[in-house]
Amino acid sequence: MTDAPFWQRKSFAQMTHEEWESLCDGCGKCCLHKLIDSDDMDETVHYTDVSCVLLNTETAQCSNYAERTQHVLDCVVITPENVYELDFMPTSCAYRRLAEGRGLASWHPLLHGGSKAAMIAAGMSAAGRVLNEDEVHEDLELRIVTWPLNDQD
Repeated sequence: MTDAPFWQRKSFAQMTHEEWESLCDGCGKCCLHKLIDSDDMDETVHYTDVSCVLLNTETAQCSNYAERTQHVLDCVVITPENVYELDFMPTSCAYRRLAEGRGLASWHPLLHGGSKAAMIAAGMSAAGRVLNEDEVHEDLELRIVTWPLNDQD
């Protein structure tokens, strides 16, 4: 028997629903509007500081997580089956990091007893840094930011 945490000893498919959900660090960056440059051969993803209507911009948590896909039709549900295809997710995303074999970031809440303090201190959370899409009345091209790409360790 090993003392390794579940994310180091289980594949995504072997994880329970609760384990899978706990991998989400709650940063809220997946809920930001993104622009994909289709003229670029690499289809570069540009993040904006504009969030989905359901994101609580102060906490970076979905205000209706259980029913989000009923209210936001293009909400992407990350699953063990599609995680390897979601290259528009921020490089700091735990799902993406694990899919790429990089392990959890040192600031991840699972490594800090569930506390998000280290994540916030590392500048990895969207909390307090974004506007809700209902508040923005300009082109998203004018709202492009680079901080979501900050991927420490």
